[in-house]
Amino acid sequence: MKRKLISAIGVAGMMVSIAACGGDGGDSEAGSEGQTLTVWVMDGSSPDGWQKELGTAFEKKTGSKVEFKVQQWNGIQQKLTTALSEENPPDVFEIGNTQTPAYAKTGGLADLGDLKSEIGGDWTDSLNNSSVFEGKQYAAPWYFANRVVLYNKKIWSEAGIKDTPKTRDEFYDDLKTIGEKTDAEPIYLPGQNWYHFVGLVVGEGGELVKKDGDKYVSNLDDPKVAAAMETYKKFQALSEAPKDKDEATPQQGEVFGKGKVGAFVGMGWEAGIAIEANPEIEKEIGYFTIPGDTADKPEGVFLGGSNLAVAAGSTKQDLAKEFLKLALSDKYEGQLAKVNGVIPNKESLQTNLKGNAAAEAAAPAAAGGGTTPLIAEWAAVENAPNPIKTYMTAVLNGKTPAEAAKQVEGEFNKRLAQQQ
Repeated sequence: MKRKLISAIGVAGMMVSIAACGGDGGDSEAGSEGQTLTVWVMDGSSPDGWQKELGTAFEKKTGSKVEFKVQQWNGIQQKLTTALSEENPPDVFEIGNTQTPAYAKTGGLADLGDLKSEIGGDWTDSLNNSSVFEGKQYAAPWYFANRVVLYNKKIWSEAGIKDTPKTRDEFYDDLKTIGEKTDAEPIYLPGQNWYHFVGLVVGEGGELVKKDGDKYVSNLDDPKVAAAMETYKKFQALSEAPKDKDEATPQQGEVFGKGKVGAFVGMGWEAGIAIEANPEIEKEIGYFTIPGDTADKPEGVFLGGSNLAVAAGSTKQDLAKEFLKLALSDKYEGQLAKVNGVIPNKESLQTNLKGNAAAEAAAPAAAGGGTTPLIAEWAAVENAPNPIKTYMTAVLNGKTPAEAAKQVEGEFNKRLAQQQ
């Protein structure tokens, strides 16, 4: 689905077989010849051409082959958990960035501290944070994405707005102008777009949990979290979207595709949903970085993405690290960013995003982005009904942030206390 949507917004034009550039030469690693390294990657993560060229370079360097096995996201956590407990796990595998701490805690991931020292000195800190658990490097940052503002150029022009906003206040004022001068809904912002809320919390320097003795508990009553929610509430008041639904109910791209909405906050590929609903809107879609409090610092964003890890039970760990050195090199990391329009693991490689409007809008916010709490206990919190969504709707329906935090505190803490 995601690959299809990317195609709809034109990125597929770049998703062609990567021209052979010549393998990274070098003598085979001693003792590694003739082996086969098993690498699990998720569906849509890495194009066939990228895999083929990387595999050729790896074989030339090490004398060993790579067997890529494409996995589906649905059910991957259980499948990976089972595989890591067996005698012959995948040697290298892609893992969601927010899932990494849980696997690190159970001992399934190899320590990659030596790899970080050798090749990771300029990895972007915000992108690398999810690879670190209790001070140790258990994975390597691979690729990432975050939300941007998708806007309807025609509606903004009708409102007399000549440039995209650079600060949060300018953004708000522009949306108000759209409401006053056009018949469009200024912004479509449902009450439970909670990943955007997480980004606002990151921007405030807040945390969703805190330590209480030896356990984690809710931190929704923190003033920084409350400030983020007040910002969300201010913008949501300009929207006609339901306060008790998220961005997928209905798909906000479909709503935007009708041509009666000035903007929405979403992933760049969501433009494809709008285009599928109404091909005529493609020419009107623009993108800009979510503005922050000041022009020199974009709004905080939630960073979704994937890391690459080595199984602690792999008998080919040295060979696996050689694979990571190649896959994460500037050459192959840069190619993946260019072909898939994803944010690479170091800022110097963002030049590969040139020409991809959605990715160019997303990139400036990456360095200041963050994630949900990077603790193994977090996973249960997101299960429906997500207490953070409940909190958001309560505030939007009139409760103070403190009252709403108190309302969900018990359930939040119960989930954080579940055995992992």
